[in-house]
Amino acid sequence: MIRTVGALVGAEAKADSLIADLSAGVEAVRQANADLPKPRVLFEEWDEPLITGIGWVSELIGIAGGEECFPELAGKSLAKDRIVADRDEVIRRQPDIIIGSWCGKRFRPEQVAERPGWQTIPAVANHCLYEIKSCDILQPGPAALTDGLRQLAMLIRSWAEKKQK
Repeated sequence: MIRTVGALVGAEAKADSLIADLSAGVEAVRQANADLPKPRVLFEEWDEPLITGIGWVSELIGIAGGEECFPELAGKSLAKDRIVADRDEVIRRQPDIIIGSWCGKRFRPEQVAERPGWQTIPAVANHCLYEIKSCDILQPGPAALTDGLRQLAMLIRSWAEKKQK
């Protein structure tokens, strides 16, 4: 899309430069976290009902060194198709990190921790409940590849460093 917009406004060279910069940044994150242990990551796009992250978020989790908890839902473009109807399934999948990005409202880790049975989930037991603002990761555009990806990578690296102690 960057290349297309660049061509439309006569800024092909700037578009190519931006693409190269974004690609290099993505690859740097991938390499930096490649040798870390891979945490299972639950990304919550919404809490009621629980909706998992859209496809590009799943891809970013993988690039940052994590493993998507619900990979079978990641490819579904519609939020209604990414609803986790049985919250006990999250307990069974045992995420190491839970990231909330509840569009339009603040992520509440204490509410996540209070969900029935979730105290046995490693992310809850180890206080690995975090927020990434939706403008940084859920909006289509470069921010997901820069701000969102950097935050994911930092959270995964922090988790790995705690695990190795």
